[in-house]
Amino acid sequence: MTDSQGGLRGWAAGRKTVLSRLRFTSLRLRLVVVFGLVALTAAVSASGIAYWLNREAVLTRTQDAVLRDFQQEMQNRASSLPVHPTQDELQHTAGQMADSSQRFSVLLVATDEHGKTVTGNSDLDTFTLEDVPKSLQKAVNKQQKVSSNNKYAYHLYWQRVVDGDKPYLVGGAKVIGGGPTGYMLKSLEPEAKDLNSLAWSLGIATGLALIGSALLAQAAATTVLKPVHRLGIAARRLGEGKLDTRLRVSGTDELAELSRTFNSAAESLEKTVADMSARDEASRRFVADMSHELRTPLTAITAVTEVLEEELDAETGSVDPMIEPAVRLVVSETRRLNDLVENLMEVTRFDAGTARLVLDDVDIADQITACIDARAWLDAVELDAERGIMAHLDPRRLDVILANLIGNALKHGGSPVRVLVREEGEELVIDVQDHGPGIPEDVLPHVFDRFYKASASRPRSEGSGLGLSIALENAHIHGGEITAANSPKGGAVFTLRLPRDASALIADETRNGNGTEGNAR
Repeated sequence: MTDSQGGLRGWAAGRKTVLSRLRFTSLRLRLVVVFGLVALTAAVSASGIAYWLNREAVLTRTQDAVLRDFQQEMQNRASSLPVHPTQDELQHTAGQMADSSQRFSVLLVATDEHGKTVTGNSDLDTFTLEDVPKSLQKAVNKQQKVSSNNKYAYHLYWQRVVDGDKPYLVGGAKVIGGGPTGYMLKSLEPEAKDLNSLAWSLGIATGLALIGSALLAQAAATTVLKPVHRLGIAARRLGEGKLDTRLRVSGTDELAELSRTFNSAAESLEKTVADMSARDEASRRFVADMSHELRTPLTAITAVTEVLEEELDAETGSVDPMIEPAVRLVVSETRRLNDLVENLMEVTRFDAGTARLVLDDVDIADQITACIDARAWLDAVELDAERGIMAHLDPRRLDVILANLIGNALKHGGSPVRVLVREEGEELVIDVQDHGPGIPEDVLPHVFDRFYKASASRPRSEGSGLGLSIALENAHIHGGEITAANSPKGGAVFTLRLPRDASALIADETRNGNGTEGNAR
């Protein structure tokens, strides 16, 4: 029972969702519905008023004609009867009165010489006193007080009745000065049929008005929504980067003004993006040119500093002790400048889209061990990796990633740094965890930003501020990702995720015409 109730609730919820979408998501549907409701309200109101006015006019006209004829017959024929007529006299007079132009039934009631009530019926007893409402009989036989405002003791009264779904008009009057009381019965069925025909005609007219309003709403919706649809397509194309998208403007209405505004905004956006792209391209070209220009003098300076460093390490002690600190500073800063120039050149290759992968089969454990050993970090790094975990990657770029992550952990977190390698399906996951204070929460979103320094008061620090950014770019070019977080046990954790086989990226680049020749260095 519970399951069936849950199913019913689910069906009801789904049906409600569908109806809600139909009701609110389609502007065209809403326009048609609104137009239809307005037209329906107007048509029903107009039809109702027309029907009511025509009904009153038809019934009043018929009623007045019948009552006027009946009153005339009462004056001409019933009043000529004796005060105490016989039944035959009443019957004969009733027949004559019924032969009038309005063709109504007549019933005459009087008392004979013996005080007995006698009646005369024009329709062979089909119209009797039982067919006359008691209230009408009472009103007809009630004698009024004669005054200046009321000249007659008796008046003509009438009433509409329904008998067996058929409408009738019943009227009655009494002969003034003594004589019979007359009643008449007139069928209003022909008028009712005419009114029913009118109602059907008004209903059909209302339906046609509703259909016409729906067609009109459809045409109006098409007229209104077509420019809106074009505007939506243009906005979508603009969002896809096609900044030369423009709308064709015609007319002087609000939609035309909206199209002009869109075109103006698109033109301004295109100009702004073009200016920014030009400045960005100029900036990248400047960095690349500057890096290339610096390499030549930097090569000479590096050669000199290597000689000076050899002199510092020589046992002869040929360097003056007074200038030894300055020489060591020059050697250190020259190396730092050399690293910065190399990093800048690597960054410009990523920005220009010229960085390429050179893939090879790599044993991950051997690759990490080689990276640590080349930088003399064996005593400061704990490696947890099984041998034989193979991946098809670019070994040079993987070495750059590992060197930056492990070096950053040693620099900011301290040793020992733990490197853990594991496999997750078709992905290779490498965690680099230190035992330092961790990364502040406000710094976490910016650790991979270029030249970002966690402390603004110490803008000059060892390193260029580009290492983690370059590591992330090298992960992206493999189709991977690097994330930074704080470990619950303390310290920061950098997690590198790479596909075990990057051949698919090479295939995509080949299909797109990018090529894979060589490795940009």
